[in-house]
Amino acid sequence: MLKYYVLLLALFAANGVFAQDCNCESSFLWMKKTFEDNDAGFTYILSKKGKDAYEMHNSAYLKKVKKITSDKECAIVLDRWMRFFRQGHIGVDYIAKDTVTGAVVGKSETIKVDTREFEKYLTDKKDPGYEGIWLSEPYKIGIKKTGDHYVGFIIETTAENWKAGEVKAKFNDDGGAYYTRNKTEVKFAKSGLKLEGKNDLQLGNFSLKRTYPVLKNDAETELDLKLLRSSKPFLEKLNATTLILRIPFFEITEKKYIDSVIRVNRATILATPNLIIDLRNNPGGSDESFEEILPFLYTNPIRSVGVDFLSTKLNNQRMLDLSNNTEFDEDSRKQLKKYYEKLEQSLGKFVSLSDQKVEIYKRDSVYTYPQQVGILINEKNGSTTEQFLLAAKQSKKVKLFGVTTYGMLDISHVHTLAFPCGKFELFYGLSRSYRIPGMAIDDIGLQPDYYIDGTIERNGWVKFANEVLNNK
Repeated sequence: MLKYYVLLLALFAANGVFAQDCNCESSFLWMKKTFEDNDAGFTYILSKKGKDAYEMHNSAYLKKVKKITSDKECAIVLDRWMRFFRQGHIGVDYIAKDTVTGAVVGKSETIKVDTREFEKYLTDKKDPGYEGIWLSEPYKIGIKKTGDHYVGFIIETTAENWKAGEVKAKFNDDGGAYYTRNKTEVKFAKSGLKLEGKNDLQLGNFSLKRTYPVLKNDAETELDLKLLRSSKPFLEKLNATTLILRIPFFEITEKKYIDSVIRVNRATILATPNLIIDLRNNPGGSDESFEEILPFLYTNPIRSVGVDFLSTKLNNQRMLDLSNNTEFDEDSRKQLKKYYEKLEQSLGKFVSLSDQKVEIYKRDSVYTYPQQVGILINEKNGSTTEQFLLAAKQSKKVKLFGVTTYGMLDISHVHTLAFPCGKFELFYGLSRSYRIPGMAIDDIGLQPDYYIDGTIERNGWVKFANEVLNNK
């Protein structure tokens, strides 16, 4: 498989047109043409859904974009147009900076609360729930139940636009609103209201940490929060027979940290019967990042199905740009230049840059331990994480635990391109897997061997996998 996944970092074309206005209809037509000519998955999806469905889709969106005058709204609608094809490795982003930032857009409600009396009130409560004193820098926020809803109010802050007593949030069990630094109201639904453990509160995209009264979480919750909030990989002993390895990301920048954790703990891993690998919320990255994990899973040859690239002038220019990038060593630049030359010889066609459609990973020996490997997966796993799971699933040691993954792997190697007006970016795929249509993953995902249903709370996933591996 190709190992220059820094392609995902994208080399942006310098168009020098950032002062232009984005006419939504013109932007739509440019996007449509560019995508049709260059995306590696376009013809595949068109053959599945049919030209009639595509024309109806285009007609409906053309009517929409003709009425749009807001650039932000336009970007949202253009992004939705692309979902006809797939959910991942595709999209439109709004990248222009707002001309007015930090301006106060509204006036806050105020509430009178005696902080000392409020603290006494909290002390007397056995189970305060959402009520308490919380920290979300630079705000110290009190949350108190009033009638059938909760009010979050400022206790202390260094933010210029806010003062003590002003209402920072309002919500009930069905959702609510949080007010940003410039007092813009940001609404969140029921699904955005989460009390994780007893001391961590999520109000939509905003996180708060309880400072009073600080309550003790049970051991399962503490471990779950530690696992999912870690930004770096780590390994620890779960019990005498089981280790747990947390890997939040497979980005190429994380490879050295993953390799370091494995190197330091190698002897322990090879002496312990069971290994749980927690990949929950890991969105992907680079195949190179999981190379050092595979030997511990290996029981038999692992087959990795390759990709081919759609050769177009625009797509090939990207390869040429990479070959001229001095961040790569000389050998890599020479190889990239050869890829470019090979692509240029077959414009309009799909081209394999590898001598083999399928690579087979073999080892001379199989480690005795770990005997069993359980991998925790969820709906936020995509791309390289799914590539790792495809390899891992071929081992007799491995079982997947959790829910179906996102499904974002068939069309890959993302190219990022600025729109002519410069306020939007287009994302599309350069390569197509040889797996499709025989084993499609996009918008389908990979299913677990052990489905963890909704009756098992998130903090119980590790316990569930541990009990299965240890036959409890």
